[in-house]
Amino acid sequence: MPKAIVELDEKANRIVNIVKAKYGLKDKGEAINKIAEAYGEDLLEPALRPEWIEKMKKVAKQKAIRVDDFEARYLGKKR
Repeated sequence: MPKAIVELDEKANRIVNIVKAKYGLKDKGEAINKIAEAYGEDLLEPALRPEWIEKMKKVAKQKAIRVDDFEARYLGKKR
């Protein structure tokens, strides 16, 4: 596992300490990992998430629906 020496400003240090206490973690490294996991969920593209891949596999197995006029069927527009 990679190790790093980091400098935190006072506010960031307080946040790490709060996360550490809130989740009962052993050290600041675990707190930083927890923060990275939470923040990483928002940053990862949906296509890279394992849940998304599983969902797409299920969708791929579904039977296709033939649509002659997309606008009429889904948008309520008639030609």
